[in-house]
Amino acid sequence: MFNSKQLCLWVLLAISSFNASADEGMWLPMLLKQLNEADMQKKGMRLSAEDIYSVNKSSLKDAIVQFGGGCTGEIISNQGLLLTNHHCGYGQIQSHSSVENDLLTNGFWAMTREQEKPNPGLTATFIVRMEDVTKQILGDVPAGLPEAEREQRVQANIKKVQEQTTAGTHYGAIIRPFFYGNEYYMYVTETFRDIRLVGAPPESIGKFGGDTDNWMWPRHTGDFSLFRIYAGPDNKPADYSPNNKPFTPKHHLPISLAGIQEGDFTMVFGFPGRTTEYLPSQAVREIAEISDPAKVKIRTTRLNLLDQDMKADPKVRIQYAAKYASVSNAHKKWIGEMRGLKKLNAIAKKQELERQFAAWVAQETGRKNTYGQVLPQFEQNYGQLAQGVTLARDYFMEAVLGVELLNFAQNYLNLANALERVDPAAAPQGSAQELVDRLRKSATGYFKNYNLATDKKVFAALLEMYVKDLDPKFHPQLLKVVTDKYKGNWAAYADYVYGTTQLASEQKIQNLLQLPPAQLQAKLLTDPAVQLLNAFANVYRTRVLPTYTTLTDQNTLLNRTYLQGLREMQKDRKFYPDANLTLRVSYGQVDGYKPADGVTYDYYTTLEGIMEKEDPAVVDYKVPAKLKELYQKKDYGPYGVNGQMPVAFIASNHTTGGNSGSPVINARGELIGTNFDRNWEGTMSDIMYDPDRVRNISMDARYFLFIVDKFAGAGHLVKEMTLVNNGPQQPAAATNTAGSTPVNGKKTSKKAKKKAKAE
Repeated sequence: MFNSKQLCLWVLLAISSFNASADEGMWLPMLLKQLNEADMQKKGMRLSAEDIYSVNKSSLKDAIVQFGGGCTGEIISNQGLLLTNHHCGYGQIQSHSSVENDLLTNGFWAMTREQEKPNPGLTATFIVRMEDVTKQILGDVPAGLPEAEREQRVQANIKKVQEQTTAGTHYGAIIRPFFYGNEYYMYVTETFRDIRLVGAPPESIGKFGGDTDNWMWPRHTGDFSLFRIYAGPDNKPADYSPNNKPFTPKHHLPISLAGIQEGDFTMVFGFPGRTTEYLPSQAVREIAEISDPAKVKIRTTRLNLLDQDMKADPKVRIQYAAKYASVSNAHKKWIGEMRGLKKLNAIAKKQELERQFAAWVAQETGRKNTYGQVLPQFEQNYGQLAQGVTLARDYFMEAVLGVELLNFAQNYLNLANALERVDPAAAPQGSAQELVDRLRKSATGYFKNYNLATDKKVFAALLEMYVKDLDPKFHPQLLKVVTDKYKGNWAAYADYVYGTTQLASEQKIQNLLQLPPAQLQAKLLTDPAVQLLNAFANVYRTRVLPTYTTLTDQNTLLNRTYLQGLREMQKDRKFYPDANLTLRVSYGQVDGYKPADGVTYDYYTTLEGIMEKEDPAVVDYKVPAKLKELYQKKDYGPYGVNGQMPVAFIASNHTTGGNSGSPVINARGELIGTNFDRNWEGTMSDIMYDPDRVRNISMDARYFLFIVDKFAGAGHLVKEMTLVNNGPQQPAAATNTAGSTPVNGKKTSKKAKKKAKAE
């Protein structure tokens, strides 16, 4: 038992460890009234919760869409004009590009509606309403049910509720678990399927700083692209047709010309992808010391090989531009995450929380019965995963499936398995025929962005890493051929596989898919790429996945119980659920930060910083001639301020992947920026938030308008937007920083700035 002094100390520790930090959290829009409205208004917001999320009237939520599968976009005109990030629209921009008509390099601007480019498969999804469906999903699920059986029951209930909700409508319904399955919420959706490319700046603006500046601050990137949603004559979703009309939204965001000041209220509204804020210390250790280091090592090798070939051949550069950016994005994020967790001493902080939890559990017999085994079981499970299982899983996902040929071979292995159920005397039927048809159609698109020589280098390098870095018990027997026949020469083995497989040529694949079922299956099962992928997959299925799945299922139940206990222990704390690609609100304020001793970053950057970074010899820092001309003339139109052109700013909003393209909204509900990144020092915020260093990075809305209007000459697009200038959110005097002025996002003395200019 605790004496009074120990109890007071425990309470103080609990308060300091458990309360969410200022500006932390990704909140459910439907719960803002009860959880966040008062705090948001205290921080300066002039809206009500009903202005943000409402099912009875138009609200901010009606201007927010999930763009494609993993980004956010916002509606900025009453004619369906959609703003998102350049990197979110990158795949579509690339798909319309060729060596002869390189939209990535040159940019694109539709000067008429007829010039707007369709994008098959691209969608924009609105949220119609949210609903708490916990009772419907869990009402008939008994406590103590094994996790696999529980999940089956839950999924059946989800399907039933979805069908009941959407029957007779064109709406969809997404039901997701929250708090590790303690609660369930449904999002009723409306998805539009005719989305056309309207405008994109050249890469030298939309990707300025490239992978060099990715995840970094100061930042000077005009990371935006413009699309338009089209609808049928009834303003409802429709497949592409030249007769479709621009969509009329319930709400579009007005764009503020007043700009931002330090301390201003900011709100990010979007679809954050995945966070894991409530993990135990063992899971954080696994991420920081096993998984992240392995994935970084593999991707470093892969990126180096892609970079070499992209620099050597402009065709390869276009083919691999989007792929490289995708691989690089997570690679750099993981590096920052490892460093941030270490600097934050995250493992020790989690351990302290667990000590406090254990002490709370020990106070009552009922708690011991419910929660007593949670922490010991975590220790046991993660100990088993650390015995090579996590590493083997990461190497299968990153090294084996990081080879395009082997990743591609998954479809053909699936086809071979499907053909086992087909009568050899008959044509493929059902799912097998559907797969054949799909593979025929997809082959052209796949090979448009594929270079065999590049992939072969990646194959040799990554598979050699797999063999060297993993315990031999995870090696497929088939790889003995590399040592026995090829004397350890992975390049020679790659020559054999790529020279023999039918899957490295579009023409060979089309010929292959014309064969009768029996011949097709025989060819696939003897193809060296399919055989190799099958060998790796068998090892994964038999030696990795069973243990990984069992322990992961157990940890899911443990996390659910642990979080239930934390919420019981802290009844007055406002808990927010982890991100799961559902619509959320985060809020904070415009604010600089100190990344390291003796270094302070200011909260905004300007066009002057682009000119300071310019280096024609470095692809990431090339500056278009037209932009330099506008800078030299200070021709900023109504978008500049005091002879400067704002470019980007940072704030303390809690964001993650999926928030790319999210609107940054001021206290009055006006668009002031578009979120596109986080700072490197804050990437650990997916696991643990630090108010002193976590910052989201956004393009200033005025820079976006400047590029569209003054640089691109697409003023017709600006004319359909609603521009407002309602003045600053707070008195300017409240935001002055004594003795310093911003230079490229860093604060320095005025004397130092004068000296720098003179030099």
